[in-house]
Amino acid sequence: MPRFAANLSMMFNEHAFLDRFAAAAAAGFPAVEFLFPYDFPAETVAERAAAAGIEIALFNLPPGDWAKGERGLAALEGRSEEFRAGVATALRYAEALGVPRLHMMAGNADRRDAAAATRYRDALAHAADAAGAAGRDLVIEPINPRDMPGYFLNDFDYAAELIGELGRPNLKLQFDVYHRQVMRGDVLKGLEAMMPIIGHVQIASVPKRNEPGTGELDDFRIFGTLDALGYAGHVGCEYRPAGETVAGLGWLARAGRRD
Repeated sequence: MPRFAANLSMMFNEHAFLDRFAAAAAAGFPAVEFLFPYDFPAETVAERAAAAGIEIALFNLPPGDWAKGERGLAALEGRSEEFRAGVATALRYAEALGVPRLHMMAGNADRRDAAAATRYRDALAHAADAAGAAGRDLVIEPINPRDMPGYFLNDFDYAAELIGELGRPNLKLQFDVYHRQVMRGDVLKGLEAMMPIIGHVQIASVPKRNEPGTGELDDFRIFGTLDALGYAGHVGCEYRPAGETVAGLGWLARAGRRD
Protein backbone atom coordinates (compact mmCIF):
# COMPACT_ATOMS: atom_id res chain seq x y z
CA MET A 1 0.00 0.00 0.00
CA PRO A 2 1.11 3.61 -0.46
CA ARG A 3 3.19 5.61 1.99
CA PHE A 4 0.70 7.82 3.79
CA ALA A 5 1.54 11.34 4.92
CA ALA A 6 -0.65 12.93 7.59
CA ASN A 7 -1.69 16.45 6.66
CA LEU A 8 -0.83 18.44 9.77
CA SER A 9 -2.89 21.44 8.69
CA MET A 10 -6.06 19.35 8.94
CA MET A 11 -5.21 16.40 11.18
CA PHE A 12 -4.06 16.28 14.80
CA ASN A 13 -5.50 19.71 15.53
CA GLU A 14 -5.90 18.52 19.11
CA HIS A 15 -2.23 19.54 19.40
CA ALA A 16 -0.25 22.70 18.73
CA PHE A 17 1.31 22.60 15.27
CA LEU A 18 4.84 21.77 16.40
CA ASP A 19 3.53 18.91 18.54
CA ARG A 20 1.69 17.32 15.63
CA PHE A 21 4.85 15.73 14.23
CA ALA A 22 5.22 13.50 17.28
CA ALA A 23 1.47 12.81 17.34
CA ALA A 24 1.50 11.69 13.70
CA ALA A 25 4.52 9.46 14.26
CA ALA A 26 2.90 7.89 17.33
CA ALA A 27 -0.21 7.15 15.26
CA GLY A 28 1.84 5.19 12.71
CA PHE A 29 2.45 7.69 9.92
CA PRO A 30 5.88 7.58 8.27
CA ALA A 31 5.51 11.08 6.83
CA VAL A 32 3.62 14.35 7.06
CA GLU A 33 2.66 17.24 4.83
CA PHE A 34 1.17 20.64 5.62
CA LEU A 35 0.18 23.90 3.99
CA PHE A 36 2.83 26.31 5.27
CA PRO A 37 5.76 26.24 7.72
CA TYR A 38 6.52 29.96 7.59
CA ASP A 39 5.17 30.93 11.02
CA PHE A 40 8.11 29.08 12.56
CA PRO A 41 11.88 29.13 11.98
CA ALA A 42 12.88 26.37 9.60
CA GLU A 43 15.34 25.03 12.17
CA THR A 44 12.56 24.62 14.75
CA VAL A 45 10.35 22.69 12.34
CA ALA A 46 13.29 20.53 11.29
CA GLU A 47 14.08 19.72 14.92
CA ARG A 48 10.52 18.62 15.65
CA ALA A 49 10.37 16.41 12.58
CA ALA A 50 13.76 14.87 13.36
CA ALA A 51 12.82 14.25 16.98
CA ALA A 52 9.68 12.45 15.82
CA GLY A 53 11.62 10.45 13.24
CA ILE A 54 9.18 11.48 10.54
CA GLU A 55 9.65 12.64 6.94
CA ILE A 56 8.15 15.82 5.51
CA ALA A 57 6.76 15.01 2.08
CA LEU A 58 5.51 18.39 0.88
CA PHE A 59 4.43 21.91 1.73
CA ASN A 60 3.22 24.93 -0.28
CA LEU A 61 4.88 28.06 -1.55
CA PRO A 62 3.82 31.23 0.32
CA PRO A 63 0.22 32.02 -0.74
CA GLY A 64 0.05 35.77 -0.30
CA ASP A 65 -2.35 37.05 2.35
CA TRP A 66 -4.25 33.90 3.32
CA ALA A 67 -6.38 35.70 5.89
CA LYS A 68 -7.67 38.03 3.17
CA GLY A 69 -8.54 35.14 0.88
CA GLU A 70 -5.46 35.00 -1.31
CA ARG A 71 -4.70 31.49 -2.49
CA GLY A 72 -1.42 31.93 -4.33
CA LEU A 73 0.21 34.70 -6.32
CA ALA A 74 1.22 33.09 -9.60
CA ALA A 75 -1.65 34.35 -11.76
CA LEU A 76 -2.13 37.70 -10.02
CA GLU A 77 -1.32 41.02 -11.65
CA GLY A 78 1.51 43.02 -10.13
CA ARG A 79 2.66 40.31 -7.71
CA SER A 80 5.53 38.70 -9.63
CA GLU A 81 8.26 40.17 -7.43
CA GLU A 82 6.52 38.94 -4.28
CA PHE A 83 5.94 35.57 -5.93
CA ARG A 84 9.61 35.14 -6.80
CA ALA A 85 10.66 36.10 -3.29
CA GLY A 86 8.24 33.46 -2.01
CA VAL A 87 9.83 30.83 -4.24
CA ALA A 88 13.22 31.65 -2.75
CA THR A 89 11.83 31.48 0.78
CA ALA A 90 10.16 28.13 0.14
CA LEU A 91 13.36 26.68 -1.27
CA ARG A 92 15.31 27.80 1.80
CA TYR A 93 12.79 26.01 3.99
CA ALA A 94 12.83 22.94 1.74
CA GLU A 95 16.61 22.73 2.05
CA ALA A 96 16.51 23.06 5.84
CA LEU A 97 13.68 20.53 6.19
CA GLY A 98 14.88 18.04 3.57
CA VAL A 99 11.62 18.32 1.66
CA PRO A 100 11.76 16.94 -1.90
CA ARG A 101 8.75 18.71 -3.44
CA LEU A 102 6.79 21.94 -3.20
CA HIS A 103 3.25 22.79 -4.26
CA MET A 104 2.66 26.05 -6.11
CA MET A 105 -0.81 27.52 -5.63
CA ALA A 106 -2.14 29.49 -8.59
CA GLY A 107 -4.24 32.23 -7.03
CA ASN A 108 -7.74 33.46 -7.76
CA ALA A 109 -8.01 34.60 -11.37
CA ASP A 110 -10.12 33.88 -14.45
CA ARG A 111 -8.47 31.22 -16.59
CA ARG A 112 -10.14 32.76 -19.65
CA ASP A 113 -8.10 35.93 -19.06
CA ALA A 114 -5.15 35.64 -21.44
CA ALA A 115 -2.99 37.93 -19.33
CA ALA A 116 -3.62 35.86 -16.20
CA ALA A 117 -2.83 32.68 -18.12
CA THR A 118 0.45 34.17 -19.32
CA ARG A 119 1.38 35.30 -15.83
CA TYR A 120 0.64 31.85 -14.46
CA ARG A 121 2.65 30.09 -17.14
CA ASP A 122 5.64 32.41 -16.65
CA ALA A 123 5.49 31.99 -12.87
CA LEU A 124 5.27 28.23 -13.24
CA ALA A 125 8.32 28.14 -15.49
CA HIS A 126 10.30 30.29 -13.07
CA ALA A 127 9.34 28.23 -10.02
CA ALA A 128 10.02 24.92 -11.76
CA ASP A 129 13.43 26.09 -12.91
CA ALA A 130 14.34 27.41 -9.46
CA ALA A 131 13.15 24.21 -7.80
CA GLY A 132 15.00 22.09 -10.34
CA ALA A 133 18.23 23.96 -9.71
CA ALA A 134 17.78 23.17 -6.02
CA GLY A 135 17.07 19.49 -6.69
CA ARG A 136 13.37 19.75 -5.87
CA ASP A 137 10.16 18.85 -7.67
CA LEU A 138 7.35 21.36 -8.13
CA VAL A 139 3.75 20.17 -8.25
CA ILE A 140 0.53 21.91 -9.29
CA GLU A 141 -2.93 20.87 -8.14
CA PRO A 142 -6.30 21.48 -9.78
CA ILE A 143 -8.78 22.51 -7.07
CA ASN A 144 -12.53 22.23 -7.43
CA PRO A 145 -14.60 25.44 -7.67
CA ARG A 146 -17.07 24.31 -5.02
CA ASP A 147 -14.44 24.40 -2.30
CA MET A 148 -12.39 27.25 -3.75
CA PRO A 149 -14.49 29.49 -6.04
CA GLY A 150 -12.50 31.56 -8.50
CA TYR A 151 -9.31 29.52 -8.25
CA PHE A 152 -7.33 29.74 -11.48
CA LEU A 153 -6.25 26.11 -11.81
CA ASN A 154 -9.53 24.19 -11.80
CA ASP A 155 -9.05 21.70 -14.64
CA PHE A 156 -6.94 18.53 -14.73
CA ASP A 157 -6.52 18.51 -18.50
CA TYR A 158 -5.30 22.11 -18.51
CA ALA A 159 -2.76 21.27 -15.81
CA ALA A 160 -1.52 18.27 -17.79
CA GLU A 161 -1.23 20.37 -20.94
CA LEU A 162 0.87 22.98 -19.15
CA ILE A 163 3.18 20.35 -17.70
CA GLY A 164 3.66 18.87 -21.16
CA GLU A 165 4.19 22.22 -22.85
CA LEU A 166 6.75 23.48 -20.34
CA GLY A 167 8.66 20.21 -20.45
CA ARG A 168 10.46 20.56 -17.13
CA PRO A 169 11.25 17.08 -15.80
CA ASN A 170 10.72 18.22 -12.21
CA LEU A 171 7.30 19.79 -12.89
CA LYS A 172 4.55 17.34 -11.97
CA LEU A 173 0.89 16.99 -11.10
CA GLN A 174 -0.55 16.80 -7.61
CA PHE A 175 -3.53 14.48 -8.06
CA ASP A 176 -6.05 15.10 -5.30
CA VAL A 177 -8.65 12.33 -5.39
CA TYR A 178 -11.22 14.49 -3.60
CA HIS A 179 -10.93 17.38 -6.04
CA ARG A 180 -10.91 15.04 -9.03
CA GLN A 181 -14.11 13.31 -7.93
CA VAL A 182 -15.92 16.58 -7.22
CA MET A 183 -14.88 18.13 -10.54
CA ARG A 184 -15.02 15.23 -12.92
CA GLY A 185 -15.14 11.74 -11.46
CA ASP A 186 -13.31 8.97 -13.34
CA VAL A 187 -10.71 8.83 -10.59
CA LEU A 188 -9.21 5.48 -11.56
CA LYS A 189 -9.08 6.36 -15.26
CA GLY A 190 -7.54 9.70 -14.37
CA LEU A 191 -4.85 8.08 -12.28
CA GLU A 192 -4.02 5.62 -15.04
CA ALA A 193 -3.89 8.29 -17.75
CA MET A 194 -1.91 10.82 -15.73
CA MET A 195 0.40 8.54 -13.76
CA PRO A 196 3.46 9.47 -15.88
CA ILE A 197 3.21 13.08 -14.69
CA ILE A 198 1.93 12.55 -11.13
CA GLY A 199 4.35 13.66 -8.44
CA HIS A 200 2.07 13.58 -5.40
CA VAL A 201 -1.35 12.19 -4.50
CA GLN A 202 -3.84 13.34 -1.87
CA ILE A 203 -6.88 11.54 -0.51
CA ALA A 204 -10.12 12.38 1.33
CA SER A 205 -13.60 10.94 1.22
CA VAL A 206 -16.27 12.53 -0.96
CA PRO A 207 -18.46 14.48 -0.35
CA LYS A 208 -17.65 15.49 3.25
CA ARG A 209 -13.84 15.40 3.01
CA ASN A 210 -13.51 13.14 6.03
CA GLU A 211 -11.54 9.93 6.59
CA PRO A 212 -10.98 7.54 3.67
CA GLY A 213 -13.62 4.84 3.50
CA THR A 214 -16.46 7.06 4.71
CA GLY A 215 -17.75 8.44 1.42
CA GLU A 216 -18.94 7.50 -2.04
CA LEU A 217 -15.63 6.16 -3.37
CA ASP A 218 -13.90 2.86 -2.65
CA ASP A 219 -10.72 4.45 -1.34
CA PHE A 220 -9.10 1.08 -0.70
CA ARG A 221 -9.53 0.18 -4.34
CA ILE A 222 -7.83 3.47 -5.17
CA PHE A 223 -4.89 2.51 -2.94
CA GLY A 224 -4.65 -0.82 -4.75
CA THR A 225 -4.76 0.93 -8.11
CA LEU A 226 -1.87 3.17 -7.08
CA ASP A 227 0.14 0.07 -6.22
CA ALA A 228 -0.79 -1.61 -9.49
CA LEU A 229 0.30 1.48 -11.42
CA GLY A 230 3.66 1.48 -9.67
CA TYR A 231 3.17 4.71 -7.78
CA ALA A 232 6.01 4.99 -5.27
CA GLY A 233 5.32 8.44 -3.84
CA HIS A 234 3.39 9.60 -0.82
CA VAL A 235 -0.36 9.83 -0.43
CA GLY A 236 -1.19 12.94 1.55
CA CYS A 237 -4.14 12.53 3.91
CA GLU A 238 -5.70 15.94 3.37
CA TYR A 239 -8.96 15.30 5.16
CA ARG A 240 -10.90 16.74 8.08
CA PRO A 241 -11.30 14.14 10.83
CA ALA A 242 -14.96 13.62 11.64
CA GLY A 243 -14.02 13.54 15.32
CA GLU A 244 -10.82 13.08 17.28
CA THR A 245 -8.00 12.33 14.85
CA VAL A 246 -6.69 9.08 16.34
CA ALA A 247 -10.19 7.70 16.86
CA GLY A 248 -10.75 7.93 13.11
CA LEU A 249 -7.65 6.02 12.02
CA GLY A 250 -9.32 2.66 11.54
CA TRP A 251 -8.91 3.16 7.80
CA LEU A 252 -5.12 3.29 8.25
CA ALA A 253 -5.09 -0.04 10.03
CA ARG A 254 -7.21 -1.52 7.25
CA ALA A 255 -4.83 -0.16 4.64
CA GLY A 256 -2.02 -2.07 6.31
CA ARG A 257 0.15 0.84 7.33
CA ARG A 258 -0.56 0.96 11.04
CA ASP A 259 2.67 0.09 12.86
